[in-house]
Amino acid sequence: MVCLGNICRSPLAEGVLQEKCKSRGLNWTIDSAGTNGYHDGERPHPLSQSVAKMNGIDISQQRSRRFRPDDLEAFDLILPMANDVMRDIRSICGKQYNPVKVILLLDYLFPNSNMDVPDPWSHSIAAYHEVFDLIEKACDKLIEHHTSQKQQ
Repeated sequence: MVCLGNICRSPLAEGVLQEKCKSRGLNWTIDSAGTNGYHDGERPHPLSQSVAKMNGIDISQQRSRRFRPDDLEAFDLILPMANDVMRDIRSICGKQYNPVKVILLLDYLFPNSNMDVPDPWSHSIAAYHEVFDLIEKACDKLIEHHTSQKQQ
């Protein structure tokens, strides 16, 4: 899960997907990162933590880190929250970039729409709830997609 600073959207997405995988008995490795590195080592935004906690998910122990080119090899999927983040990932990875592994998260919910998860930074808690709901629905579709493929 990748966003710009790794303090708002991607920590929520990491927490949501971890919780959903845990409840379904899926042994997936899930992590998050940011493309700009401005918040390296910081905890998720307080409103991200609050909204996660309201939904039974504790993301308070997460720490922001910068996306690295070797993440492309370490993970089966790289899920950017937005198109600008996808462009940043392409730039960071250079020749290593693999478009097959990099899929916008909301493409699972709205196929081929190229929609961004809105950045709630500097908005009210309502924006964080909206982001949480989108991420939760997209994660359900992501799990459905990848578990049904393995059963075929």
